[in-house]
Amino acid sequence: MKKLYEISLLFFLSVSLCSCPYSSAYYLDETSNMYVEDALLGKWTTFIKKPGSTRQEDIYLTLTKRTDTEYNIAFTGDLNELRPYNVLISDSLTGTAFMSTVDDRQFFNIRINSRTYIAELKLKDDKLSLLPLAESFTAKMIFNSAALRKSVEVHYKTRVHPLLDGDFCLRNMTKLN
Repeated sequence: MKKLYEISLLFFLSVSLCSCPYSSAYYLDETSNMYVEDALLGKWTTFIKKPGSTRQEDIYLTLTKRTDTEYNIAFTGDLNELRPYNVLISDSLTGTAFMSTVDDRQFFNIRINSRTYIAELKLKDDKLSLLPLAESFTAKMIFNSAALRKSVEVHYKTRVHPLLDGDFCLRNMTKLN
């Protein structure tokens, strides 16, 4: 009976870990070295479907200039699905971010509650997409920023479609005036 309980617990733990965006103690670059892009600043919005529902919810992303190379980032909307992950403290999720480039792709290094999330950033036709990497994008242990950068490079070179966390992707956001 104890063995069955342990197996069930391990299964639940592995499933819950697979449904999280990748977080790390390291950034793609040690320091931010790309200047803030004015085109990204402002409030962006998109609709997401809640799991198991056909109802769509508004999610807002606000980017403001923190320094010449860093952004303040805030996510607002119905974020109750994030409560089990212990990242939500109030009605919005706030942090800082800076941009890195890996093989001509732009990424945000997003720092929220002492965790760093890596998300590909795409701006096309005045639509912004923020696509976080899935927790399982690499099986390697990451011990520094150089190893994280190399893992992202290899991942994007060896995959037709990168492993993204679909539940946390914000696609085709439009800018509010």
